[in-house]
Amino acid sequence: MRNPVGTHLPVGRNLRDGALASALERGCEALQVFVGNPRGWALSAGDARIDEAFGDGCREAGVRAFVHTPYLVNLGSPTPATYERSVAVVEHNLARAARMGAEGVVVHTGSFVEVDPDRAQERHAAALRQVREGLLPVLDRLGDDAPALLLEPTAGQGRSLCAGVDDLPAYLDALDRHPGVGICLDTCHVFAAGAPLDEPGGATATLDLLVELAGEGRLRLVHANDSLDVRGSLRDRHEKIGQGHIGVAAFAELFAHPATDGVPFVLETPGSRDADDPDIPLLKSLRAGAAVTDLAGATR
Repeated sequence: MRNPVGTHLPVGRNLRDGALASALERGCEALQVFVGNPRGWALSAGDARIDEAFGDGCREAGVRAFVHTPYLVNLGSPTPATYERSVAVVEHNLARAARMGAEGVVVHTGSFVEVDPDRAQERHAAALRQVREGLLPVLDRLGDDAPALLLEPTAGQGRSLCAGVDDLPAYLDALDRHPGVGICLDTCHVFAAGAPLDEPGGATATLDLLVELAGEGRLRLVHANDSLDVRGSLRDRHEKIGQGHIGVAAFAELFAHPATDGVPFVLETPGSRDADDPDIPLLKSLRAGAAVTDLAGATR
């Protein structure tokens, strides 16, 4: 399938009987979960049998699974305890994801937390060194079939290390453009950071730039979210598809772009986990429309 569609779901009873069962009830072809408290540091060991049964269930149903790290993770933090915990959480989430058969672990690219503008450049460089020193050993320990680490640029709030597409090269270079690293593009984030998704052709131009700067094949996941705020707001507030400032047309462009071929679209919009929510059917409809357009173009 060119673009599996799904949403972020709560684990509920457990990964198999909660998250996966809910995904199938809602017609999800992809899903995303937390494997612990999203606002805590505790490393949840989980149950190996349930993790493996979840993976088996996803494979049987053709559902592609992703894990999102907790919100507290900040690999650029100047606080040693926060940095060390962040590295540990990322490594733990990658291990759980491998056991679950998930194909990627999403991590926010973080911030360098410096209020003094005279020290901002120095602190930014130091934070990228931290990212390198923390993540490269983790990535090098991963096997060939391990889940990818998916970098999610932020909306630009605070002292972001990577906000929007333009900041990706420095972050990827800090990780030697490791083959185990991919990108999760959050449409609300990139729009808040200034990408012109609300303009005709703006989504296409954004993906063209992403491929130019990050390379082909780096985009592995799209977080499909409209934005409650205007372009360039630096505010991360999600809205339902077509009810925010991005609009429906941008998502149709994203589906039609060659860079998204095979890339899942996972919703994080208000109410998207509800059984009667319209966003999953809407994305499927836009996907179908993009496919018809591609077919018409190919036959001309």
